[in-house]
Amino acid sequence: MKKIISLQTLYAMLYFVLGMGLLLAAWAWVSHITKNEVPSPILTWKVFQEVMQSPFQNDADIKGIGTKLLSSLGRVGIGFGLGSLLAVPLGLLLGSNIRLMNIFNPIIQILKPVSPLAWFPLGLAIFKDSPKASIFMIFICCIWPTLINTAMGAASVPPDHKNVSKAFAFSPLKYITKILLPYTLPHIITGLRLSIGVAWMVIVAGEMLSGGMGLGYFVWEEGFNGGSIEKILVAILIIGSVGLLLDKAFIALEKKLSYAQ
Repeated sequence: MKKIISLQTLYAMLYFVLGMGLLLAAWAWVSHITKNEVPSPILTWKVFQEVMQSPFQNDADIKGIGTKLLSSLGRVGIGFGLGSLLAVPLGLLLGSNIRLMNIFNPIIQILKPVSPLAWFPLGLAIFKDSPKASIFMIFICCIWPTLINTAMGAASVPPDHKNVSKAFAFSPLKYITKILLPYTLPHIITGLRLSIGVAWMVIVAGEMLSGGMGLGYFVWEEGFNGGSIEKILVAILIIGSVGLLLDKAFIALEKKLSYAQ
């Protein structure tokens, strides 16, 4: 028996279509009043089709848009993964120990507001390599949302849960796996969701500085070397779409884990 689409899903699809229609209408209007200085959706769609004819071309001189996208995603994945490996355990530790939180909180509050791009020159000085400097920049910026949300979750474990662990003489490992992690998991996923959004925004700016073959450098190259405005819009749409998919993936994971609990 086929599963019937829920009314909530239908409404979500309708709102999405209406939102996209509004965006296209506003885009077409801006294109009209600027006399196609901003290319219309139709012109951009034609260029998109041309760009997608060989998206994964990886010749020495010519890189397809898909190859550039994979390059950006690779850097984001490495920086995000390393940042998460540090932020989650540290957040659990700080959230579980008020003294450690009081010690580290000033450090977090000083470093957290620093602009992501400020870390790029430092990474370049350390690694002497632009792609590694971009990964370093993403790594630093991915730490804070996950660290803060994880610490908040660990700090809010109810006293009753802690008392149960003491009553049954849980070992530290059992307390972490049976109480701390399950209770903190929704906060961790929220932090990871925020971090991946930050990482995806930062990589575009970072690649504009570092060059290479990512989407950020592609936008910079087309914009400042007399390139195609249509290609810039195509890249912007791809960047936005990938960001949306990453966010939706973490929302789905968050819902699945919350239901599992």
